[in-house]
This record gives sequence, C-alpha cells and structure tokens, in this order.
Amino acid sequence: MAYQVQVPLAGIAGWRYLERTHEAQKAVFETDTIMQREIAYFEENIGSVTSAADLVADRRLLEFALTAYGLEDDAYKKALVRTILEGGTEDEEALANRITVSGYKEMAEDFGFGNSSGSQTATDGFAAKIVAAYKEQRFETAVGDQNEHLGLAMTLKRKIGELSEGEGKSWYTVLGDKDLRQIFEGAFGLPSAFVNIDIDQQARMIEKKADQMFGGSSLTVFQDETNIDKLILRYLARKQVEEGWVNPGSPAASALTLLQNRDGNGSYGIMNLIYGA
Repeated sequence: MAYQVQVPLAGIAGWRYLERTHEAQKAVFETDTIMQREIAYFEENIGSVTSAADLVADRRLLEFALTAYGLEDDAYKKALVRTILEGGTEDEEALANRITVSGYKEMAEDFGFGNSSGSQTATDGFAAKIVAAYKEQRFETAVGDQNEHLGLAMTLKRKIGELSEGEGKSWYTVLGDKDLRQIFEGAFGLPSAFVNIDIDQQARMIEKKADQMFGGSSLTVFQDETNIDKLILRYLARKQVEEGWVNPGSPAASALTLLQNRDGNGSYGIMNLIYGA
C-alpha cells in the first residue's frame, strides 16, 4: 500500500507540521513501488528522445515529463504540447513565451527541442533534474489531496522563486496561474467577483495590495524568504478563520471582523492576534 502523506492539522499549524516533517515524509513517499518503476523507465528511455514528436509518442515519458512541470492534466493535449516544445523559447513570439499556463516555458527551455542548442535530454544532469521535479510535484499533489490549502502553499513555495527574479514576470503572470491567483486573492482578501473585473484593473489592485503588505509592488519582494512566509501564513490564517478551523471565542476567531475590514490595518490583525507578529 502506498504511503499516505500525514497532515494531521489544518491551517497554519498544519503548515508548520509539514515544514518540520517534509523531508522525512517525502523520503518515505518516494519509496512507492509504482513511482520507482516510472522513474526507472524515464531514466532509461529519456536519453533516446530527440524531438517533441518522440516525447509525445511515448505516453509514459510524456506523462512523467508533464507531471514534473505541474502539467499532468494536459497529457491528452499531445498536439498542443508538441507545438509548444517544437517552438522553443528563443523567439519572443514563440507559443511557450505567450501561453499563460505556468510550466510550459520552463519545459520548452529545459528540453530544448525548438532552440538552437537542440535536444537536451541526453545531457548530463537532465534526467536527474526532471526526476527531482517529478518527485516534488507528486509529493505536493499528495499533500493537496489531504488538504487543498496546504497543497497550494507548497505550490507557492515551488513557483515563487522564479517569479521573484522579476525578469519577464509581472502580476499578469500571477493572475494567469490558477494556483498562484488563488493564494494571492485569498491572502489579500479579494472577493470572488474580483476575477470578473478588467484584467488591467486586477493587476493594479493586486500590485497595490502587495505594496501595502510587503513595502514593494514588484514580485522581487519575494526574494526575501520572510515575505514568502508572511504571504503563506496570511493565506492560511484567512482560510483558518473563514472555514471554521478555530474554536469560537479564540483569538483567531475574534480576528474575523478585522479580516473583513479591507482598509489595510485589519489585514494584519489576524497575524498579530494568532502569533503576536
């Protein structure tokens, strides 16, 4: 029987538990027989794949590769995947550079099929890099199966590093990624109707919220690990209150009024009440 990730607590307490047990749980999780079989198949065969056509022709390799980039749900979109990979990333107009779905640009760049350097699948370290990403993604999915919000927090941790580099990234990148959008909208207390307003107005609003919380309106503020932690805790704290993970009358519950007040001051109230931050 496959190991089931242990998430005995919800909200912020659950996140802290995962932080403490992440490596130990992941090590056990990766011993799964089926996972090890898929890893072995990928390692043995990926080096012979020299084109996007080769990759999409092998269902197991394709599913493995897409999973490593968080794109496993697109395994049936073979024509799209092939087009993206064959187009590479060197042309600004390449589909990989224009598509809003997170993961495709990184995949196209790493595999190199459409770039001047050519296929990278047989180069030293390539298979190891994809396998590592695959393991992390599978563990992240397993956590999400136990608790959606904790899974999203892990997704944020995985993706935010590249976003914080700033180059070619903007709040439109966040708004175009369903997982990141959910984290930021939740952390900033934005209403469900937020998604229906003009996209440029959405970007301006989320930029303003970031400036209020982190003292900077650029994604580069997340080069600071403290800000990443603050964002995750804020998101989980809101969900903890909104979904009733706290006892009535507790400090966290009494913070709900502050959370509903969107004037900026209330937005920090829950962190102060729960953690004395």
